[in-house]
Amino acid sequence: MDKILDFFNFREQINYRLEVLSGLTVALALIPEAVAFALIAGLSPLTGLYAAFVVGLVAAVLGGRPGMISGATGAIAVIIAPLALMYGVEYVFAAVVLAGLFQLLAGLFKLGKLMRLVPQPVIFGFVNGLAIIIGGSQIAQFKDESGSWLSGTEMCVFGGLVILAMGIIAIMPRITKAIPGGLTAIVVVFGIAYGLDLDTKTVGDLASIKGGFPPFHIPNLPFTLETFQIILPFSIIIASVGLIESLLTLNIIDELTKTRGSGNRECLAQGSANILSGVFSGMGGCAMIGQSLINVSSGARSRVSGIIASVMLLVFILFGSGLIEQLPMAALTGLMLMVAVGTFEWASFRTIRRMPASDVLVMILVTIVTAVLHNLALAVFIGVIISALLFAWDNAKRIRARKSIDENGWKHYEIYGPLFFGSTTMFAEKFNVEGDPEHIVIDFRESRVSDMSAIEALNKVTELYTSAGKKVHLRHLSIDCRTLLDRADAIIEVNHYEDPTYKVLHDN
Repeated sequence: MDKILDFFNFREQINYRLEVLSGLTVALALIPEAVAFALIAGLSPLTGLYAAFVVGLVAAVLGGRPGMISGATGAIAVIIAPLALMYGVEYVFAAVVLAGLFQLLAGLFKLGKLMRLVPQPVIFGFVNGLAIIIGGSQIAQFKDESGSWLSGTEMCVFGGLVILAMGIIAIMPRITKAIPGGLTAIVVVFGIAYGLDLDTKTVGDLASIKGGFPPFHIPNLPFTLETFQIILPFSIIIASVGLIESLLTLNIIDELTKTRGSGNRECLAQGSANILSGVFSGMGGCAMIGQSLINVSSGARSRVSGIIASVMLLVFILFGSGLIEQLPMAALTGLMLMVAVGTFEWASFRTIRRMPASDVLVMILVTIVTAVLHNLALAVFIGVIISALLFAWDNAKRIRARKSIDENGWKHYEIYGPLFFGSTTMFAEKFNVEGDPEHIVIDFRESRVSDMSAIEALNKVTELYTSAGKKVHLRHLSIDCRTLLDRADAIIEVNHYEDPTYKVLHDN
């Protein structure tokens, strides 16, 4: 029993009232987004709602980050839209199941730790771009069905209710934190619109949310190699984007709550959630940063809020569709606009002057790619690649060599800075083969041999000295450097290791 309590984090002190109210707020905010994402993908609204329920519930129970909300997302909707258009919904279900299997494998192979390679400027850019997406997506609510801007009384009513909702959310925490500001705003705006019989947009204007329990459904398609080849590319992209968005959201919630989640466990949970979503008629999904921020900012810190949000979403589908469809979209629009404001890393502006120019460039680039292309995985990938290249370039310029002659007439080259593919050219330029004495010492006390390019650079240097009838001594190589060179003994012909008592610190 103790292990079960530890696994689900139920040993913590939980404010159940706050968790339930926060979960209810999230459930109300999930409905219009799940419907909208399903319509973007060209699927039935219930396909999005079922995904929000199944993915949200499984991830809340099994996930690596208590308080994080998962469900149907726009990133997944954009990916599966072409598949749904060309082949139909059955192929979507199959692709989601296969994507879940890939995510399970990522968890089993502990690939969640790869998120440590994402630099902070990339995270800043990702979050800022996502805030722009969340805010920009609400612009459509200020238009009518024909795509024209609301005008006159209709615009005044809708805009006034949005501003009222935003004001309540902003002021409520200063009055009391016992009730989430988002839920208060939804109730107040609903009461005003219903009590005054205001003619304004409602959830029901998007689509009907009435339905039954998600039906168990094995994808009805031919299980052939051709089918596998069709869904494989989509599944890989779904799995990749889903994990990137989920793990980045996990990191953001970690920072906000000053706690630490488990990336590998989240991979396993997302994989399980998508497999079940695919066989329970859902479009698949991943972590949702907007709803997660609503949840955390409302004070929720445990799995209870996520479970309540998913269960209440199903209750609304089964029993409360008539009431929920009357909710004014203005209340939910105001809520999402406040989420966008809260999501944006305003601190990034204050740190720009203190950040290196390269980091500022990466942050701005990732923000633009995220906001313009709405491709979160591509934005993060570009940011990481550019950061890595800038890091390599910066370190390539740092390799130096102190030169001295000892009492025996041996010339010493004390290398400092990493020797890797980016610094090999500058490394080779440090040596004077013709003018050096018969014995050369290359000292790596303040350096290290990092990769095969470094080995090849050493090989060329030793070959030049050997051809000139001179001997090279390599000193102060750490154990990992020695191992790397020993494995390449067919390349490095001169291996005079000295100072065998040199020690390095290992992780274990």
